This record gives sequence, C-alpha cells and structure tokens, in this order.
Amino acid sequence: MAAAEGGGAHGCPTLPLANGRSIPVLGLGTSHQGGYSHDAVVHALQKCGIRHIDTAKRYGCESLLQKAIEESGVKREELWITTKLWHSDYGYENTKKACLESCERLGVEYLDLYLIHWPDAHVLGKSNREVRAETWRAMEELYERGLCRSIGVSNFLISHLEQLKEDCVITPHVNQVEYHPFQRPQELVDYCRSRDIVFEGYCPLAKGEALTHPSIIQLAKKYGRTPAQICIRWSIQNGVVTIPKSTKAERIQENCKVFDFNLREEDMEFLNAMNINRKLIHLTYPLWKG
Repeated sequence: MAAAEGGGAHGCPTLPLANGRSIPVLGLGTSHQGGYSHDAVVHALQKCGIRHIDTAKRYGCESLLQKAIEESGVKREELWITTKLWHSDYGYENTKKACLESCERLGVEYLDLYLIHWPDAHVLGKSNREVRAETWRAMEELYERGLCRSIGVSNFLISHLEQLKEDCVITPHVNQVEYHPFQRPQELVDYCRSRDIVFEGYCPLAKGEALTHPSIIQLAKKYGRTPAQICIRWSIQNGVVTIPKSTKAERIQENCKVFDFNLREEDMEFLNAMNINRKLIHLTYPLWKG
C-alpha cells in the first residue's frame, strides 16, 4: 500500500489499480436504508480527512451528496467518487445514459469508479450473461471516453468474472463484495488478486453484529481500541479496500482512526478463522444464478 496524496483520513494509504490509478483503502459508504446524513458527510470530508465516497443510484442520495461535497469545500480532484449502475439500467444504451445521469446528480464531470451493482439482470429474452456483456461493453466505452476513470463490478462471483473475461476486453479494476469477519470469501479474493482486480469490501461491521461479538470485544480491549476499529483494521490489513457506513459524525471519526496501529499476526489469523460464510445482504430475487 502506498501513502495517499493529501493524506486523507489521517494518512489513508491507497492501493494501485491495474490502470495505474490509486484508490484510498478507506471510504465512507452510503445506503438507501437510513444510510445518509448530510451533516455526517460534511464532517467526514472536513474533519476526518475522508476523500473516498461510495454511493449508488439505488441509494437515492447522489443529489444529496452533491450538496454535501459543495458545502465541504473539498476540491473535486481530491475526491474519489464511486457510484453504481442499477440493474434496471443494464444494456448498452441504458448504461451510457444512466452514467451521465449519475454524473449530473452528483454534480461531477467524471466518476472515479463506476460499478455494475449486481450480476443478475432480468431482461426478457436475454440471458444474464448476454446482458452483462453488452452492459460491460458500454462501461468500456465510458472508460475509454474518460467519463469513468475506472470501471468495475459488485457482488460478482468467480463464474461471472470468468464469463466477462471471455466476452469483453477490459478486466474490471475492482470487485466490491460483502466482507467482514463472518463472511470472508477468500477464494474470490485470491481469484481477483490473480487477475489484478482490487477487492473492495462492504458491510465491514456485519451490520453491527461484529461489534457485540465477545471475541472481537476482547481483542478491542487488548489493543485499547473499539470493536469497529478492530474490524476495519482487520479488513484493511487483509489488503481489502473498506467502506464502513455511518450517519453519526463521532462514529465516522472513530472509523478513520485505524492507521496508527497493527493487529498482530496471531490476531489476524484468529479473526480470519471466524469466517462462517454468513452473508447479511440478500435481495428478494434470485441473485446468484446465471
């Protein structure tokens, strides 16, 4: 990991992408389920040094983020802004249109990272693979035009990435997937690294469940830290870009204070061994088929 330009989030390091750009390893996640607070975002940018914001069309807060970024006074070129393409906009022309609309809502001329939100498409008369392929071709075009400085996917499994490799030209720069002590898909992480795809993890606190786990509380006491800081540090130390969500300024401040300590190897191994393949993010339709 390299030190970040500008030293955001208390000297937040970055990870290099295959295209030569660098993504901050810590970001602020947002959500459509009570996961947005204007004051918290402004605080994160002004007081905590956060420069990496993760959002999505689905979350409905792109326009709200534009206002918070403007109020913060942070320059656009200092920020890493990620948003995601929702499945209702998949397809070649729809994807290009949706990207421009997201840029407009965010008040930006380009995105640092644009992700296909889910591998499933549900387009009548076409297979999921066909839709993913034509959607990705549009993503490649947006990348070549500079509208998206990096492109990637979210919630893709190895099978989806293998198909994309056969169908398209540019390998995704990032795959964003659920990642926390109870859900550590190491085979997928290893596969991504073998193809120079940066692995990004969302839900690092397991929707708060990790914060009350006795073993994590015990480790927090050992290091004089909070359970949240232990989980975020563990994720980052595993080489995973990490985007915890919070609507509380004090929690965001706490979540950023993870670059002045290291977990010992035996404690990393202990946390790694907690994995029970427990996914906390589920949709109402069959997501993982095709």
